[in-house]
Amino acid sequence: MERTFEKVEEILKKHQYKKENLIRILLDVQKNYRHLPEDVVNYIAVALELPPAKIFGVGTFYSQFSLKPKGEYTILVCDGTACHMEGSLSLLKAIEEELNIKPGEVTRDLKFSVDQVGCLGACALAPAMVINDEVYGNLTPEKVKDIIRKLKEGEQNAQ
Repeated sequence: MERTFEKVEEILKKHQYKKENLIRILLDVQKNYRHLPEDVVNYIAVALELPPAKIFGVGTFYSQFSLKPKGEYTILVCDGTACHMEGSLSLLKAIEEELNIKPGEVTRDLKFSVDQVGCLGACALAPAMVINDEVYGNLTPEKVKDIIRKLKEGEQNAQ
């Protein structure tokens, strides 16, 4: 299936085709596609008259970008000092048991992806995770599994 670039054009127009807006453009692309598809990066490169390598460089330098598809529900498990000390590795194990994926992976149906991050800035809630910008704290493996089950069942707010 060949991709149409109408949405990419909307994003480029929104940012006035300005090279200095590259990060904002990529953030909008990431939000729309849940990653930075290679063909879209090449399209943007032509539109902005930039080498594709420069755009891929930005896409790989900043951690909020991904060149691989992310799930509809993107799970970020904190492994900063406070969360690590409070058992964040057991949360990752619970996610692996529930979804059969490890950090950096996505489920076959593209419903869930999980990543381990250095710090979410929610130390008082340790151990913590974020799912699509919603913070979940004071977690146990059982709570994590319950949250994921609720999301699987389609509940918007799993807390």
